[in-house]
Amino acid sequence: MDYNKDDFKRKLRLVLDDIEKLLVQKNEAYGDSALNPSRIFSKADPAEQIRVRIDDKLTRIAKGTASGEDSEKDLLGYLVLLQITKLNQ
Repeated sequence: MDYNKDDFKRKLRLVLDDIEKLLVQKNEAYGDSALNPSRIFSKADPAEQIRVRIDDKLTRIAKGTASGEDSEKDLLGYLVLLQITKLNQ
């Protein structure tokens, strides 16, 4: 199969646009809780809280207990959020 740079870029944009939509939708639904947590019980910084969510997601994927959501897409979203926390440092 020949490498098609334009096809790769088009597919990449589709996937990244989909992740962006997911993150914007969740950010609106949950009130920016990933990057600005309320810290009622946990005093961990946002990056550490996202790492915990990643661990939880990986555990559900490994056990096959994901509850209907697209676990891989959710995982990508959490990894993007983790990268965003590095911009806030």
